[in-house]
Amino acid sequence: MKKIIIALFYVLNVSICMSQEKMISKSAVVTFEASVPSFEEVKATNSNVTFVLNTKTGEIASLALMKGFRFKVALMEEHFNENYIESDKYPKAIFRGKIEGFDVNALTDTSKDFVINGKLELHGKTVAIKTNAKMSKSSSGISLQSNLSVNASDFDISIPSVVKNKVSNKINISISANLK
Repeated sequence: MKKIIIALFYVLNVSICMSQEKMISKSAVVTFEASVPSFEEVKATNSNVTFVLNTKTGEIASLALMKGFRFKVALMEEHFNENYIESDKYPKAIFRGKIEGFDVNALTDTSKDFVINGKLELHGKTVAIKTNAKMSKSSSGISLQSNLSVNASDFDISIPSVVKNKVSNKINISISANLK
């Protein structure tokens, strides 16, 4: 009995220590835009993205459900989910990466620039990504902001010729996460 109690205490202690290494946000915001000048805005936002940071290693991971993206125009949202991203077949986007030279103790309330290397899995394809991020620390946690661009064609997302002049192949993505 004594060994069982000691083993349970050990497991509990390890899990508490491990949980302090990871910071999480379940309300990170990802916005993408594939607009072309002179045409209707092609932009959507997902405010329920999960984002995890391992403060010991600088490893990050993010998960966005594709049906969580909201457009101003409902028809665009329908076309996005059914024709472009095929949300029933590919329901999520996953990013896994590492922040170069990350040291949680070096963060202050002033934003610091970091480079993130990782892989974005979207529409059944995985593409290497290298981007910059601004990070800062506050009493409520760690803030991360990043912008990057990807090409729809890199993920085998085809834009029909009928709208090729109205939707850009280059997709600008912004990410904002407050990790606690």
